[in-house]
Amino acid sequence: MTEESPALYVVATPLGNLGDLSARATEVLRAVPWVAAEDTRHSAPLLRHIGSPARLLPAHEHNEEAAARQVIERLAAGESVALISDAGTPAVSDPGARIVGHVRAAGYRIVPLPGPCAAVTALSASGLTVPHWLFHGFLPAKAKQREETLRELAPQPAALVFYEAPHRILETMAALAATLGPVRRIVIARELTKLFETIHVCPLGEALAWLDTDPNRQRGEFVLIVDAPEAEDGDQAEAGRVLKLLLDDGLPVKQAAKLAHAITGAPKNALYERALALRGDK
Repeated sequence: MTEESPALYVVATPLGNLGDLSARATEVLRAVPWVAAEDTRHSAPLLRHIGSPARLLPAHEHNEEAAARQVIERLAAGESVALISDAGTPAVSDPGARIVGHVRAAGYRIVPLPGPCAAVTALSASGLTVPHWLFHGFLPAKAKQREETLRELAPQPAALVFYEAPHRILETMAALAATLGPVRRIVIARELTKLFETIHVCPLGEALAWLDTDPNRQRGEFVLIVDAPEAEDGDQAEAGRVLKLLLDDGLPVKQAAKLAHAITGAPKNALYERALALRGDK
């Protein structure tokens, strides 16, 4: 690695399989005197594995401002720094964005090294043909905020990409099905590039049962990709409008679906499922 001036190298690291670390990333991590890492205990074995003598600086979500000052001090001393997260690309639903922003404002070079990213890895294996996708990352932990966020995202004509942790996967999946409806397809990608990698595709209405079937399916880090909503024809749109009016008037789900079927001729079962989704019932 040759350099004319000190720089902050933003380095993507493997999601799990160490073979995914690029030759360029290896070269940089061996050459820089400092590595700013999300979890120094997690990253130390990686640096030992590639023979890097770099010293570690903690740079996690709770100390980004202080970490940015430390990084700038190192750069001011003429020493380059590499920024890494626990896995994947820094600053993508991981710490790093504030550090990059402060370093740029201080006038130092930012050099990105592309590599593993869980969202892109999952999308490449999803088989979804929608031309657009929207990366949201982690949904709010609180139920009300999560529902509001999903309702805003629901009409987007794009695949929706989320990250989720194992301890919240069941409640998040229930919220997705309740708010986005049971018909839209979901790609459940867990433990990407690792020994127990799983990529499962099913309707949202079946996803919770699939997770419940085997507790092992609830383990690991998740990427969830919900397919874009299908465009409605005029009849479907009218049936949906009538159904929503009936529900807004306070009719029970079953009665609203029955009346909407009688008025529009749309399939009763489909109207019932849609009414459940609109009401937020599981």
